[in-house]
Order: sequence, then structure tokens, then C-alpha cells
Amino acid sequence: MFEKIVIANRGEIALRIQRACREMGIRTVAIHSEADRNLKHVLLADESVCIGPAPSTQSYLNVPAVISAAEVTDAQAIHPGYGFLSENAEFAEQVETSGFVFIGPPPEAIRTMGDKVAAIEAMKQAGVPCVPGSDGPLGDDPAENLRIAERIGYPIIIKAAGGGGGRGMRVVHTEATLLDSISLTRSEAGAAFGNESVYMEKYLENPRHIEIQVLADNHGNAIYLGERDCSMQRRHQKVMEEAPAPGITEEQRRFIGERCTRACREMGYRGAGTFEFLYENGEFYFIEMNTRLQVEHPVTEMITGVDLVREQIRIAAGEPLSLRQEEVVLRGHALECRINAEDPENFMPSPGTITAYHAPGGLGVRIDSHVYSGYTVPPYYDSMIGKLITFGPTRESAVARMRTALEEMVVEGIKTNIPLHQKLCEDQAFIEGGTNIHYLEKKLGL
Repeated sequence: MFEKIVIANRGEIALRIQRACREMGIRTVAIHSEADRNLKHVLLADESVCIGPAPSTQSYLNVPAVISAAEVTDAQAIHPGYGFLSENAEFAEQVETSGFVFIGPPPEAIRTMGDKVAAIEAMKQAGVPCVPGSDGPLGDDPAENLRIAERIGYPIIIKAAGGGGGRGMRVVHTEATLLDSISLTRSEAGAAFGNESVYMEKYLENPRHIEIQVLADNHGNAIYLGERDCSMQRRHQKVMEEAPAPGITEEQRRFIGERCTRACREMGYRGAGTFEFLYENGEFYFIEMNTRLQVEHPVTEMITGVDLVREQIRIAAGEPLSLRQEEVVLRGHALECRINAEDPENFMPSPGTITAYHAPGGLGVRIDSHVYSGYTVPPYYDSMIGKLITFGPTRESAVARMRTALEEMVVEGIKTNIPLHQKLCEDQAFIEGGTNIHYLEKKLGL
């Protein structure tokens, strides 16, 4: 097992990784920007290294600085968390060629899954159901592209092969706008991702967003840990997540889970990963794989009792998975609300100093947050300041606990989206479960 790990991230996920390391007896090195000297995990780390100014391009995305921090502290491995460099294949390669262990999948797997066209091809080979589409990047023949769209059936969606996070997408409802839409998406993809390749898929009008959590080791073992429903979204960004997904049967879970683990074994995947699907009319359609730890991993931990960060570290150290598929048992229900420093009405970021902070508590309540009274939320990074998670024996009890926890939570000095979450927990459609990915935006009038 590793003796010392560099945590190449910030905020709540950095603190989450640090906690797992401490439980495992592993020393931690916290890297940080000049703006993050007072982050909780930096203050608690065994060692800390300032790697640059506040802008992430000069600090958390500065690959030489991150690797240098590992060198000067004599660490053995680097955990990237999520965001920043976590799905950067070149970074993973440089970590390994520099003599350190990257706590994540092999660079080849990151590269394949980062290219949406290559990812879809890999999934089809493994028998994972995919959205009907162009089966590869679109060419330059307008007539052929029109034929492909006609075969798929309108509406269709044009996607950038190197896109993600809701960027590089354009929905087309009629043949008249197809060719212009392809051209525009290509231009945007080239500017945003350095890759002009685009592909075409059937546009599902009212799907849910359901994802499967997997773990795979270096010994040919792979397991799935149930599913999460992440359909409560705004502008393709998740707001609230839950596990298990309402209405998914054990047979459906086994069907899709077994195909995901087979895909992991066939492509030599290692570590934690998430297969994301659109789900409509009882059918799953693969959209992408995230080759990292997800923001919403706590809801899976709550219903399975599996520490995903601990498993990531064990796998990277060459150890086998700590449990077999038949030992994975889903119990109860969990919800997660992403608490953001933003105006709950117009969603504008709200950086500033937190003058008072009180975390909720009680049976089945978990708060993953790096903030404290007197902490100043900087304007340079993502606005999420914490994740509020509740667990109960039933979905109804988990929702009830979330209502109580949101009432108890106090964050003063800045604005947060707590009022939005409170409204959602009283919303009849949410209470019934199974809302689609467009529900929240329609509710908000966006």
C-alpha cells in the first residue's frame, strides 16, 4: 500500500480523499493555489505545496507543477479527484512516466472514453445498448448526412466527438436546418475541444438520466454497484441525485450492470467508472463513460456500504476488489443535493465570506463540505460548496430527512441554492419519482 499520496484537487473532494487516506494510514500532500491556502484539507494535510496563482490554468491544471509537488514530497501516487486533470489522458501518462501511480484508469481507457465516437464503438462491441446514430463521425458528403438523419428519424442531435458536460450539442428537428447545424457544431467543436469531428444520434425527447457505477481491478474482476438517477438537471448540470433509481427493477439492473462490467473487462478498465445512459420507455441507451470518481458517488456509498475512494486507492496499489458481485447488496435509499454558492433565482455565482455556518445532523444525514465559518468562497472555481446527503430505509424517509436537513443547514454571508432544493423536496412530481431530464428546466421556466 502507498505511504504518501498527492491530492491533485481542491474543495470537498480533496477533503473526501484525505479522509479515506487517513483511515488507511496513508500520509497526504495537499497541493493548492495561492487563493486556497485556507482550505480545510490544506490545513489538515501532512504536507502542502503551493503550485501557482489562483487561476486554475496556472495551478490545478499545471501538469509540471502537480508532478513536481509529488517529486519534492517523495510521494508515490496522485489522486486527481474529479474535474481538473481527472480525465486527461496525457496527464495520466505523464504521471506514470514520471514514476508515480495515477489513481485512476489506464491512459488508453481515458482516451477511448473521451472520444465519444470511439466510446460508442467500444460499447457496441461489448453489447452495451446505444442510441441509434451515425455509427461514427460524419463525413463531408451532404447527401449522405441527410440520408443518415432520415434513417435515424427526426429529431436528431449533433454532438462533438470530444465534447462533454453539455457542450458541443445541437438538436435538429427538420431536414431544412440539418446541414447548417452540422457546420456550426463542427466549428464550435474545433474551437472548444480542438477536434472538429461530430456525430449524429437519435434525440430522445423525454428520457431520464441513469448511470451505473462500476469498479474494476487489475486481476480481471469487475462489479457494478447499482444505479443512480441524475435526471434533475439544469443546462445539462446535475442538481440533485438519488440511488437507487425509482422504478428500475432488479432484472433491468442486472441486465445493464452485467453489460457494463463486461465492457470493463474487454477494454482492460481499472478503477472506478460510471456508465451514463438515457433511459426511456424501459430501454437504456449509452451516452458516455466518466473515467473518474463522480460528484454524486456518496449516494452509492450510502446504499452499498462501499467506500469508493478506498477501493480506488486499493485498486491502484494492485490489490483485488474487496468484494464480489454477489456480495453487493443495495439497502435503503439515498439523496444528494449539490449546495452551490449561487443566487437561487438567477443562478449567478455568489462568492464571498461565509459569516455563519451550521451543518445539519441526525440519523442518516451526511454532509461532504470543505467550508466553515470565516471561510471565503473564491470566485475562480466551481460554485459548489458542499453536498448534503440523506439516507433512509425507504425513498419517502430519505426525502423527509432531506427536508429536515435543508431546514437545519445555515450558510450566511453568501447566497446559496438551498431554497431551490427545499422547493424540489416539496414538488409533487419529484415526490412521486421518475421525472425526466427536462423537468427542472420546465419548472424553472428556462
